[in-house]
Amino acid sequence: MDRMRFRPLLLAALLAAAALPGAAGAVPRLPAVPAPVAGNPADRLTTAPIEDAVYDPATHCAKKPKPGMTRLVAWLDANAEGVNWGTYRCEKWGKGSASLHAEGRAVDWHLDARDRAQRRAGQALIELLLAPDRAGNPQALARRMGVEELIWDCGYWSAGSPAFSDYAVCVDKKGRRRKRVDPTAGHLDHLHIGLSKAGAAARTSFWTAKR
Repeated sequence: MDRMRFRPLLLAALLAAAALPGAAGAVPRLPAVPAPVAGNPADRLTTAPIEDAVYDPATHCAKKPKPGMTRLVAWLDANAEGVNWGTYRCEKWGKGSASLHAEGRAVDWHLDARDRAQRRAGQALIELLLAPDRAGNPQALARRMGVEELIWDCGYWSAGSPAFSDYAVCVDKKGRRRKRVDPTAGHLDHLHIGLSKAGAAARTSFWTAKR
């Protein structure tokens, strides 16, 4: 990925991301009212009811591949820069608590925020997912795909949140950015994309609606 070729779907999003306040900062902040993105796939789905913002925590390890995740990875391969670093790993934090990866509901998508071109591509993808559609539905593509979580470049977003916040591993107890952050733990070298249960089952409108 030394020389990146931006796919047509993300060209407008790249331009929008370049103009975002704080685009060169550590956390991919969103403006209070994100701008629409030309060519947003969600624009073709405005006649179908849009999903509410939903966050489904993971509780256990489940090896069976999820159809929505398989389709999301295929969509990313076709429409976004980056490389699939994997979806499933049995990562539990205690009884009844686990990573979305443990249920096969998250993908680690390799985009390195420390590389200028890859950073722009990552911000463009995030902007596309969280932009409103032409009907004014906020975070339209994320809701229609069932995206419930994004972690990238020391920033964290979950379904329904208006903007990114600092990712806990990257800040100290006073909320100050740590001088040294492991690039993988801080998600500097990849974008984590998590799906709701409905999204992972390919039961949300992006996967089911006729278009």
